Amino acid sequence: MIGFFRDMVAEARRRGPKELVCVTDGRGDLLDTLSEAASLGLVSPVLISPRQTAQPEKLSAGAGEWIPCTSEAEALEAALARVKKEKTAVLMQGSADQKTFVDTLLDPKRGLLIRKRASYVSLFESRNKNKLFMITDSYINNFPTLREKQHIIENCLDVARALGIEEPRIAALAAIEQVNPNIPSTMDSAVLSKMSERGQFGRAIIDGPIDIDCALTGDAAARKGLKSPVTGRVDIYLVPDIESGYSLVQLLTFIGKMETIGVLAGTTVPVILDTPQVMRKNRIPEIALAVLLCGEKDD
Repeated sequence: MIGFFRDMVAEARRRGPKELVCVTDGRGDLLDTLSEAASLGLVSPVLISPRQTAQPEKLSAGAGEWIPCTSEAEALEAALARVKKEKTAVLMQGSADQKTFVDTLLDPKRGLLIRKRASYVSLFESRNKNKLFMITDSYINNFPTLREKQHIIENCLDVARALGIEEPRIAALAAIEQVNPNIPSTMDSAVLSKMSERGQFGRAIIDGPIDIDCALTGDAAARKGLKSPVTGRVDIYLVPDIESGYSLVQLLTFIGKMETIGVLAGTTVPVILDTPQVMRKNRIPEIALAVLLCGEKDD
Protein backbone atom coordinates (compact mmCIF):
# COMPACT_ATOMS: atom_id res chain seq x y z
CA MET A 1 0.00 0.00 0.00
CA ILE A 2 1.33 3.42 -0.97
CA GLY A 3 1.60 5.73 2.04
CA PHE A 4 3.37 8.87 0.82
CA PHE A 5 3.55 11.03 -2.29
CA ARG A 6 7.21 10.05 -2.77
CA ASP A 7 6.23 6.36 -2.88
CA MET A 8 3.62 7.22 -5.47
CA VAL A 9 6.25 8.79 -7.70
CA ALA A 10 8.59 5.83 -7.29
CA GLU A 11 5.91 3.30 -8.25
CA ALA A 12 4.69 5.42 -11.18
CA ARG A 13 8.25 5.65 -12.53
CA ARG A 14 8.32 1.87 -12.64
CA ARG A 15 5.12 1.83 -14.72
CA GLY A 16 5.80 4.83 -16.96
CA PRO A 17 6.12 6.56 -19.22
CA LYS A 18 2.50 7.04 -20.26
CA GLU A 19 1.37 9.48 -22.92
CA LEU A 20 -0.02 12.66 -21.36
CA VAL A 21 -1.93 15.16 -23.47
CA CYS A 22 -2.05 18.73 -22.21
CA VAL A 23 -3.83 21.72 -23.68
CA THR A 24 -1.46 24.61 -23.07
CA ASP A 25 -0.48 28.00 -24.41
CA GLY A 26 2.99 27.59 -22.92
CA ARG A 27 2.64 30.26 -20.25
CA GLY A 28 3.62 29.81 -16.60
CA ASP A 29 5.72 26.98 -15.24
CA LEU A 30 3.68 24.14 -16.76
CA LEU A 31 6.33 23.25 -19.33
CA ASP A 32 8.93 23.01 -16.58
CA THR A 33 6.65 20.61 -14.68
CA LEU A 34 6.06 18.45 -17.76
CA SER A 35 9.75 18.49 -18.61
CA GLU A 36 10.55 17.27 -15.09
CA ALA A 37 7.86 14.57 -15.31
CA ALA A 38 9.30 13.43 -18.63
CA SER A 39 12.84 13.37 -17.28
CA LEU A 40 11.63 11.17 -14.39
CA GLY A 41 10.14 8.73 -16.88
CA LEU A 42 6.56 9.31 -15.75
CA VAL A 43 5.02 10.60 -18.96
CA SER A 44 5.63 11.40 -22.60
CA PRO A 45 3.98 14.82 -22.99
CA VAL A 46 1.96 15.80 -26.04
CA LEU A 47 1.24 19.51 -26.05
CA ILE A 48 -1.77 20.78 -27.99
CA SER A 49 -1.77 24.53 -28.20
CA PRO A 50 -4.42 27.00 -29.34
CA ARG A 51 -1.59 29.51 -29.78
CA GLN A 52 1.83 29.09 -31.21
CA THR A 53 3.45 30.81 -28.27
CA ALA A 54 4.89 27.90 -26.32
CA GLN A 55 8.47 26.80 -26.60
CA PRO A 56 8.58 23.05 -27.26
CA GLU A 57 12.36 23.13 -27.10
CA LYS A 58 11.97 23.70 -23.34
CA LEU A 59 11.04 20.05 -23.06
CA SER A 60 13.83 17.56 -22.74
CA ALA A 61 15.06 16.28 -26.06
CA GLY A 62 12.71 13.63 -27.41
CA ALA A 63 10.34 13.99 -24.45
CA GLY A 64 7.53 15.91 -26.07
CA GLU A 65 5.40 16.25 -29.16
CA TRP A 66 4.01 19.56 -30.33
CA ILE A 67 0.60 19.89 -32.04
CA PRO A 68 -0.40 23.48 -32.88
CA CYS A 69 -4.10 24.36 -33.24
CA THR A 70 -5.95 27.49 -34.25
CA SER A 71 -8.27 27.72 -31.23
CA GLU A 72 -8.84 26.30 -27.76
CA ALA A 73 -11.98 24.53 -29.01
CA GLU A 74 -9.93 22.80 -31.71
CA ALA A 75 -7.30 21.87 -29.14
CA LEU A 76 -9.92 20.27 -26.88
CA GLU A 77 -11.38 18.29 -29.77
CA ALA A 78 -7.91 17.08 -30.75
CA ALA A 79 -7.21 16.00 -27.17
CA LEU A 80 -10.51 14.10 -26.92
CA ALA A 81 -9.91 12.41 -30.26
CA ARG A 82 -6.49 11.24 -29.11
CA VAL A 83 -7.97 9.78 -25.92
CA LYS A 84 -10.74 8.00 -27.81
CA LYS A 85 -8.20 6.45 -30.17
CA GLU A 86 -6.52 5.08 -27.00
CA LYS A 87 -3.30 6.83 -27.83
CA THR A 88 -3.38 8.87 -24.63
CA ALA A 89 -3.31 7.53 -21.08
CA VAL A 90 -3.59 10.79 -19.11
CA LEU A 91 -5.33 14.09 -19.88
CA MET A 92 -4.25 17.39 -18.31
CA GLN A 93 -6.20 20.66 -18.31
CA GLY A 94 -3.16 22.89 -18.59
CA SER A 95 -4.19 26.41 -19.56
CA ALA A 96 -7.59 25.50 -21.00
CA ASP A 97 -10.55 27.35 -19.52
CA GLN A 98 -11.67 25.11 -16.68
CA LYS A 99 -15.44 25.33 -17.16
CA THR A 100 -15.15 24.67 -20.90
CA PHE A 101 -12.68 21.84 -20.30
CA VAL A 102 -14.78 20.11 -17.62
CA ASP A 103 -18.08 20.62 -19.46
CA THR A 104 -16.56 19.05 -22.58
CA LEU A 105 -15.21 16.03 -20.70
CA LEU A 106 -18.47 15.44 -18.86
CA ASP A 107 -20.74 15.84 -21.88
CA PRO A 108 -22.81 12.61 -21.83
CA LYS A 109 -22.70 12.21 -25.63
CA ARG A 110 -19.18 13.23 -26.62
CA GLY A 111 -17.24 13.25 -23.35
CA LEU A 112 -15.23 10.66 -21.44
CA LEU A 113 -17.60 9.41 -18.74
CA ILE A 114 -17.42 5.71 -17.85
CA ARG A 115 -20.10 5.99 -15.20
CA LYS A 116 -22.99 8.43 -15.22
CA ARG A 117 -21.01 10.81 -13.03
CA ALA A 118 -17.43 11.92 -12.60
CA SER A 119 -16.10 13.26 -9.31
CA TYR A 120 -12.99 14.75 -7.82
CA VAL A 121 -10.77 13.03 -5.29
CA SER A 122 -8.41 15.08 -3.08
CA LEU A 123 -5.51 13.20 -1.46
CA PHE A 124 -3.53 14.14 1.63
CA GLU A 125 -0.65 12.57 3.51
CA SER A 126 -1.33 11.65 7.14
CA ARG A 127 2.24 11.70 8.41
CA ASN A 128 1.37 10.60 11.95
CA LYS A 129 -0.32 7.49 10.53
CA ASN A 130 2.03 6.93 7.56
CA LYS A 131 -0.85 6.70 5.12
CA LEU A 132 -2.81 8.63 2.52
CA PHE A 133 -6.40 9.68 2.99
CA MET A 134 -8.93 10.97 0.50
CA ILE A 135 -11.79 13.47 0.50
CA THR A 136 -14.52 13.25 -2.11
CA ASP A 137 -16.29 14.86 -3.85
CA SER A 138 -14.43 18.09 -3.29
CA TYR A 139 -14.75 19.91 -6.62
CA ILE A 140 -17.35 18.73 -9.15
CA ASN A 141 -20.76 17.72 -7.78
CA ASN A 142 -22.64 20.42 -5.93
CA PHE A 143 -25.40 18.64 -4.01
CA PRO A 144 -25.28 14.95 -4.99
CA THR A 145 -28.26 12.68 -4.57
CA LEU A 146 -27.99 9.28 -2.94
CA ARG A 147 -27.57 7.65 -6.36
CA GLU A 148 -24.87 10.16 -7.29
CA LYS A 149 -23.05 9.52 -4.00
CA GLN A 150 -22.96 5.86 -4.96
CA HIS A 151 -21.11 6.80 -8.16
CA ILE A 152 -18.80 9.13 -6.22
CA ILE A 153 -17.87 6.27 -3.88
CA GLU A 154 -17.27 3.88 -6.77
CA ASN A 155 -15.01 6.43 -8.47
CA CYS A 156 -13.00 6.93 -5.28
CA LEU A 157 -12.69 3.19 -4.70
CA ASP A 158 -10.96 2.97 -8.09
CA VAL A 159 -8.40 5.47 -6.81
CA ALA A 160 -7.99 3.69 -3.48
CA ARG A 161 -7.39 0.34 -5.14
CA ALA A 162 -4.84 1.87 -7.52
CA LEU A 163 -2.94 2.87 -4.37
CA GLY A 164 -3.04 -0.69 -3.06
CA ILE A 165 -5.72 -0.16 -0.40
CA GLU A 166 -7.42 -3.55 -0.55
CA GLU A 167 -10.36 -2.85 1.76
CA PRO A 168 -10.90 0.92 1.99
CA ARG A 169 -12.66 2.28 5.07
CA ILE A 170 -15.06 5.10 4.27
CA ALA A 171 -16.61 7.58 6.68
CA ALA A 172 -19.90 8.85 5.25
CA LEU A 173 -19.81 12.24 6.96
CA ALA A 174 -22.75 14.16 8.32
CA ALA A 175 -23.24 16.90 10.90
CA ILE A 176 -24.20 14.38 13.56
CA GLU A 177 -23.69 10.67 14.09
CA GLN A 178 -27.38 9.88 14.59
CA VAL A 179 -29.87 9.22 11.77
CA ASN A 180 -32.19 12.23 11.64
CA PRO A 181 -34.90 12.39 8.95
CA ASN A 182 -34.64 16.18 9.03
CA ILE A 183 -30.96 16.05 7.95
CA PRO A 184 -30.78 14.39 4.50
CA SER A 185 -27.05 13.64 4.72
CA THR A 186 -27.65 11.37 7.74
CA MET A 187 -30.26 9.42 5.78
CA ASP A 188 -27.99 9.04 2.74
CA SER A 189 -25.08 7.95 4.92
CA ALA A 190 -27.18 5.33 6.66
CA VAL A 191 -28.35 3.87 3.33
CA LEU A 192 -24.81 3.79 1.93
CA SER A 193 -23.62 2.07 5.10
CA LYS A 194 -26.31 -0.60 4.72
CA MET A 195 -25.42 -1.05 1.02
CA SER A 196 -21.82 -1.62 2.08
CA GLU A 197 -22.88 -4.23 4.65
CA ARG A 198 -24.59 -6.14 1.85
CA GLY A 199 -21.49 -6.07 -0.33
CA GLN A 200 -22.76 -3.64 -2.97
CA PHE A 201 -19.38 -1.86 -3.09
CA GLY A 202 -17.23 -4.99 -3.05
CA ARG A 203 -14.39 -5.05 -0.53
CA ALA A 204 -15.05 -1.76 1.25
CA ILE A 205 -16.37 -0.74 4.65
CA ILE A 206 -18.66 2.29 4.76
CA ASP A 207 -20.00 3.60 8.03
CA GLY A 208 -22.30 6.52 8.63
CA PRO A 209 -23.68 8.84 9.53
CA ILE A 210 -20.53 9.83 11.33
CA ASP A 211 -19.24 13.28 12.24
CA ILE A 212 -15.64 14.34 11.77
CA ASP A 213 -14.42 13.98 15.34
CA CYS A 214 -15.83 10.45 15.65
CA ALA A 215 -14.27 9.60 12.29
CA LEU A 216 -10.88 10.88 13.43
CA THR A 217 -10.52 9.33 16.87
CA GLY A 218 -11.77 6.38 18.83
CA ASP A 219 -11.85 8.55 21.96
CA ALA A 220 -14.49 10.84 20.49
CA ALA A 221 -16.52 7.88 19.29
CA ALA A 222 -16.29 6.21 22.71
CA ARG A 223 -17.36 9.44 24.42
CA LYS A 224 -20.49 9.50 22.26
CA GLY A 225 -21.13 5.78 22.64
CA LEU A 226 -20.47 5.12 18.97
CA LYS A 227 -19.03 1.80 17.84
CA SER A 228 -17.71 2.12 14.32
CA PRO A 229 -15.38 -0.03 12.19
CA VAL A 230 -13.90 3.07 10.53
CA THR A 231 -13.24 5.47 13.39
CA GLY A 232 -9.55 6.36 13.60
CA ARG A 233 -8.85 4.27 10.47
CA VAL A 234 -10.52 6.25 7.69
CA ASP A 235 -9.14 6.03 4.15
CA ILE A 236 -11.92 8.02 2.46
CA TYR A 237 -14.05 10.85 3.81
CA LEU A 238 -17.29 11.08 1.80
CA VAL A 239 -18.63 14.61 2.27
CA PRO A 240 -22.32 15.52 1.98
CA ASP A 241 -21.94 18.28 -0.62
CA ILE A 242 -19.55 20.61 -2.41
CA GLU A 243 -19.73 23.30 0.27
CA SER A 244 -18.43 21.00 2.98
CA GLY A 245 -16.01 19.17 0.67
CA TYR A 246 -14.35 22.17 -0.92
CA SER A 247 -14.24 24.03 2.38
CA LEU A 248 -12.67 21.07 4.16
CA VAL A 249 -9.93 20.78 1.53
CA GLN A 250 -9.28 24.54 1.63
CA LEU A 251 -9.08 24.51 5.44
CA LEU A 252 -6.63 21.60 5.51
CA THR A 253 -4.51 23.21 2.80
CA PHE A 254 -4.44 26.88 3.67
CA ILE A 255 -4.96 26.83 7.45
CA GLY A 256 -3.74 23.34 8.30
CA LYS A 257 -0.75 23.72 5.91
CA MET A 258 -1.24 20.19 4.61
CA GLU A 259 -0.11 19.41 1.07
CA THR A 260 -2.61 17.96 -1.36
CA ILE A 261 -3.01 16.54 -4.85
CA GLY A 262 -6.10 15.47 -6.75
CA VAL A 263 -7.57 13.76 -9.77
CA LEU A 264 -10.83 13.68 -11.67
CA ALA A 265 -12.15 10.11 -11.50
CA GLY A 266 -14.96 8.34 -13.33
CA THR A 267 -13.60 9.11 -16.80
CA THR A 268 -12.05 6.77 -19.36
CA VAL A 269 -8.61 8.17 -18.56
CA PRO A 270 -7.45 9.97 -15.40
CA VAL A 271 -7.74 13.74 -15.72
CA ILE A 272 -5.55 16.33 -13.97
CA LEU A 273 -7.27 19.64 -13.31
CA ASP A 274 -5.63 22.96 -12.51
CA THR A 275 -6.82 23.49 -8.93
CA PRO A 276 -5.56 26.26 -6.63
CA GLN A 277 -4.79 23.99 -3.67
CA VAL A 278 -2.04 22.00 -5.39
CA MET A 279 1.43 23.49 -4.96
CA ARG A 280 3.87 23.57 -7.88
CA LYS A 281 6.13 20.95 -6.25
CA ASN A 282 3.19 18.56 -5.85
CA ARG A 283 2.32 18.56 -9.55
CA ILE A 284 4.79 15.69 -10.00
CA PRO A 285 3.06 13.42 -7.42
CA GLU A 286 -0.23 14.44 -9.00
CA ILE A 287 0.98 13.27 -12.41
CA ALA A 288 2.29 10.10 -10.75
CA LEU A 289 -1.17 9.43 -9.29
CA ALA A 290 -2.68 9.68 -12.77
CA VAL A 291 -0.07 7.24 -14.09
CA LEU A 292 -0.95 4.75 -11.34
CA LEU A 293 -4.63 5.01 -12.26
CA CYS A 294 -3.72 3.81 -15.76
CA GLY A 295 -2.97 0.43 -14.23
CA GLU A 296 -0.53 -2.08 -15.61
CA LYS A 297 -2.36 -2.85 -18.87
CA ASP A 298 0.07 -0.98 -21.11
CA ASP A 299 3.19 -2.32 -19.44
